[in-house]
Amino acid sequence: MKLYYSPGACSLCPHIIASELGIELDLQKTDLATKKLADGSDFRDINPLGYVPFLVTDNGLELSEVAVIAQYLADMRPEVGLAPPAGSDERYILMRWLSIVATEFHKGISPLFNKDLPEAAREMAALQLERRLGWLDKQLAGRDYVVGASFTIADAYLFTVLRWLPLVKIDRARWKNIDRYHDALRLRPSIVAAMAREGIRR
Repeated sequence: MKLYYSPGACSLCPHIIASELGIELDLQKTDLATKKLADGSDFRDINPLGYVPFLVTDNGLELSEVAVIAQYLADMRPEVGLAPPAGSDERYILMRWLSIVATEFHKGISPLFNKDLPEAAREMAALQLERRLGWLDKQLAGRDYVVGASFTIADAYLFTVLRWLPLVKIDRARWKNIDRYHDALRLRPSIVAAMAREGIRR
């Protein structure tokens, strides 16, 4: 399977999941600024939307969107338990968390990477994100993972997004439960391996 990725982008999530599952990926590094692949070809010829992650399976199935790719990978090896069985109550709880991470945190932090964003809009986006982080901090009180008692694909996604906070000058240490959660996951072997392979230090 080919995973089109950019180091440290949201494509880190499926990379972590594949590492956790022991699935070998053919990693295709993508320059998101130029939309070029390592061989100089145009990534948009593969994914016209021009963003990562983008997964091409061995049978030719093409998938985009972090939450979709994450569930696809988890369902390849259900015995590992990174996602509850389809149709179960627990699966819907997992899907809820994937949606929260995607809409409240991933999309919430994305505008702050825009250098051309007017300052007033930046302040509003940061304030909204900080409110969501306050909510998340309460959810993580006394918990090691967001769904149940074990690591799931929702944790891989949330970790990936929380990594970005220092890049937009938001101090994660303001939220003690979030900081503890992030620092514990950062030591997980699958996360260490995926980050090392992408050349990410922290």
